[in-house]
Amino acid sequence: MSPAPRTLPLAIYAAATGLFEPLAPALLARRARAGKEDPSRIAERLGRAATPRPDGPLVWLHGVSVGESLSLLPLIAALKAARPNLNLLITSGTVTSAQIMAQRLPPDVIHQYAPVDAPGAAARFLDHWRPAAALFVESELWPNLIVAAKARGVKLALLSARMTEASARGWARAPATARALLQAFDLILPQEAATQGRLEWLGMRTGPHLNLKLVGEAPPVDSALVTALRAGIGGRKAVLAASTHPGEEPLIAQAFRVGTAEATALLIVAPRHPDRGPQVAADLKAQGFTVARRAAGEALAPETTAYVADTLGELGAFYSVADAVVLGGGFAEGVGGHNPLEAARLGCAIVTGPHVFNAREIYAEMFALAAALEAADSAALARHIAGLLANPVIARRIGEAAQDFAGRQGAALTAAMALIEPMLPA
Repeated sequence: MSPAPRTLPLAIYAAATGLFEPLAPALLARRARAGKEDPSRIAERLGRAATPRPDGPLVWLHGVSVGESLSLLPLIAALKAARPNLNLLITSGTVTSAQIMAQRLPPDVIHQYAPVDAPGAAARFLDHWRPAAALFVESELWPNLIVAAKARGVKLALLSARMTEASARGWARAPATARALLQAFDLILPQEAATQGRLEWLGMRTGPHLNLKLVGEAPPVDSALVTALRAGIGGRKAVLAASTHPGEEPLIAQAFRVGTAEATALLIVAPRHPDRGPQVAADLKAQGFTVARRAAGEALAPETTAYVADTLGELGAFYSVADAVVLGGGFAEGVGGHNPLEAARLGCAIVTGPHVFNAREIYAEMFALAAALEAADSAALARHIAGLLANPVIARRIGEAAQDFAGRQGAALTAAMALIEPMLPA
């Protein structure tokens, strides 16, 4: 494909972001005070690398937040297997994603924060790292970075691409700009048919479907932590509420109370953002639970009725001890649900709420296969919790169906690698 043309809107955007770029350090410092940036790594957000560039060819991969960053892991493994000589640079944009990547990335893979999309920051970033190819995930269309990378001859791919109907309508109001950005990509692989149709409506040609969130390995499981958790749980049943958001914990806690009225059970809550742990614990105490927090070093004791798992990188162990998993993001309107495949790979019996538009196609297939359950409200969730705990054979069969579904998703990555490899440097 030819270099991305500089349309008038793109030129105006570049000029405006250049004009305001001197304000970026102060804005980033303010975000750091609010916990939204890592104060020790703000220079990376300004395109100033904290790490020397290694010798040899380098490929840059970018996923903005936790889910997108985690979805890169199977692609990283495939790239390392196919081309072990490549240097890999991973960028993300949130503090939580950086913390998780520090735990999950191979030791020879570099992580940096993505630069802000301003001309100077983009130029500094690209001039330092000099990537031969850049693989963006989902919907990351940063005009200055894309145009500057294309001008430097970087091969660009948009993988696991996702475009909502609202985004498509917005881009349709500036069709020349949309085409200029999208045509900069040498390869676009949409997640699903709806995104493919929207991209084609905007004039793009796409490749086969690839949803990176459907491929990959099970999350790591700390066996020592599993042993300690089982000792603390004792003979009780355990229900894990994973990746919860504000407003969901009280609803899930109430459903847990009703659903376990005839059983002795422990509620484990792992908030999506661990820094909410103290507030989640306080809310559960207000509902009458005896609460302990893992991040505070508080023991899971026989008298504990709610355990707040407010740490990073340990969710695999909590999945492993749960008799039922309530996956958050689907009970709070506007979040859109979370990818259930990590829990599915560990054979969990999964229940989620009705608001899962970000993972609608995944859940639709899992519901049809009895590989997950949907609860429309708190009363339905209570019934599902009661049923799963009272019928462990049914819970196990749901978990096995989920694990089987997750295991069948790897073929798309193999097909995608055949298209990605020609873009890679020698």
